[in-house]
Parts: sequence; structure tokens; C-alpha cells
Amino acid sequence: MRTLGQKRAEYALEKVLAIPEGKKKDFKSFSAGAPSMILQNGFGQAIAFWLSKGTDKHIAIFDMIKNWLSYEKDDIKNSFVKKTENSADFIKELSGMDQIKYLTAQKETLALLEWVKRYANADL
Repeated sequence: MRTLGQKRAEYALEKVLAIPEGKKKDFKSFSAGAPSMILQNGFGQAIAFWLSKGTDKHIAIFDMIKNWLSYEKDDIKNSFVKKTENSADFIKELSGMDQIKYLTAQKETLALLEWVKRYANADL
């Protein structure tokens, strides 16, 4: 049986490998600072900022987080938010969470982004 950390790493690898070749360098530098941006500005604020920027790298990170926080596959059931394609619904759910669930979702996101950062830096 694999741990949640191993499954998180597998998900991050899959998403980093899906980044188009010409966009990897820009994504690499952006992903390195993503966890600090959350810690400095706040989880919801960072998510909303990335969504508002709308560039490929910002949307890629946003989508990774949105999809991971509602990921259901095999024996993983991340039920922080309902699975949705709509970004506004994701933001609404995030902002409506109680503090414990919100902080747990932030912690899970930071753990995911550490893997994303590692794989992006590995020039895969």
C-alpha cells in the first residue's frame, strides 16, 4: 500500500510532465516561489491572485491545486472541495470553509507544491 505522500508525488509528477516543453522554464521559476507566496500572502489570496493573472503558469498551478483538493482515485479521497470545473465555485467553497478545514487544505496544498517544485526543478 502506498502512502498519501507517494500518491501526492505521483500526481505532481503527472501534472509537471504535462506542462508543454516551451513553457517549462517559466513554470520552473514560478513554481519555486508558489509556496512562499501562500505563506506570505495567505492561501485564498494567492489562489485568487493566480486566477486573476490568467497566464499559463498561474492557471497550471491553480488547476493542480483545485483538482488535487477534490481528487478521487483509487483509495484517495481528498474532499476539501466538491469537484468542479468552475473556478468561481472552487473559490466560493474555499472561502466558505471553517478554519480547521481551510488550514488543512492549505497544508495539503503546500505539501503538493513541494513536489511540484522538486519535479519542475528536475527539468523533467
